[in-house]
Amino acid sequence: MNKSWIYFVLLSLANANAAEQLQVASVQYREVEQTYSVEGLVEATRQSTVSAQISGRIKEINFDVGSRVNKGQVILRIDERETAQALASSNAQVLQAQATLQNAKANYERSKQLFEQKFISQSALDKAQSDYQVARAQAAASEAGAGQASLAHGYSAVVAPYGGVVAARLVEVGEMVTPGKPMMIGFDPAEMRVVVSVPQYKLSEIGTHPKVMVEVPSLNRWVNAASTIVQPLADARTHSTQVRVYLPKDEPGVYPGMFVRAHFVVGKANKLVIPQSAVLRRSEVVAVYVVDEQGSAKLRQVRLGEKTANGSVEVLAGLNPGERVALDPIKAGISKN
Repeated sequence: MNKSWIYFVLLSLANANAAEQLQVASVQYREVEQTYSVEGLVEATRQSTVSAQISGRIKEINFDVGSRVNKGQVILRIDERETAQALASSNAQVLQAQATLQNAKANYERSKQLFEQKFISQSALDKAQSDYQVARAQAAASEAGAGQASLAHGYSAVVAPYGGVVAARLVEVGEMVTPGKPMMIGFDPAEMRVVVSVPQYKLSEIGTHPKVMVEVPSLNRWVNAASTIVQPLADARTHSTQVRVYLPKDEPGVYPGMFVRAHFVVGKANKLVIPQSAVLRRSEVVAVYVVDEQGSAKLRQVRLGEKTANGSVEVLAGLNPGERVALDPIKAGISKN
């Protein structure tokens, strides 16, 4: 027997076995949800910029970009020596005002007794009463000033308003800050939302409480929205309305600034679909491997439509119902060769 002929037979059998091992899916019509897609960005529901509330020099920074911070933790400290001196001065003024108040009160009490005994005039009593009222007002002002100084002293330790992640650090150790200067930016990664703009003419189709699915292309994932809020305000320039799509809590891999697509369900329709995994993309060519009854895989170019949330994609041209496509186009191409 010719050795070349034996090699050809063995190669044919190997290709046939490889073709038989290909996993395939039938091209068929299915009822899928019709959607209106809008591109948007992810943002944190809770994101804030922590700014300085007193003047001073940064002496300690406890967290950096990407660090996880719990609520109430000290994220940085400002030199508190100046505020400590101001607090001590205010406390001393309080003691002085209290002593003046006690003296004025005692003088007023004596003046009342002397007035009853006709030893002093009405004007002298009025002056003693006025001095007592002034001393009481000064004591109250001193206590208020001490409270304000104590509050300012507490601002030297900057604490996290809620648990989250540091997104940006805007200061360095030794840098001078003044009230209002941004120092850190943080966000809560547990609560994310997608913000999109929907044209006004589409609002009636999506409804006031629309069903939304969010596609994250970078993660190759679809996420069902937890809730949706249609803002009751339109942009006069673009004639569109902002819609906030809230994602489930603690959605892994999603962070602010990510590009996503929000798919609003507007109806249902029967469409010819195939699994997205069966699609082979090479530059501008979009194709699938069609497997015939003999298990032979042949490459065929197709034209596709919208993706669906269940991992399928609509076929506009190139395939007929009932045909089978290889779920792994790479493996199908190897078996073909």
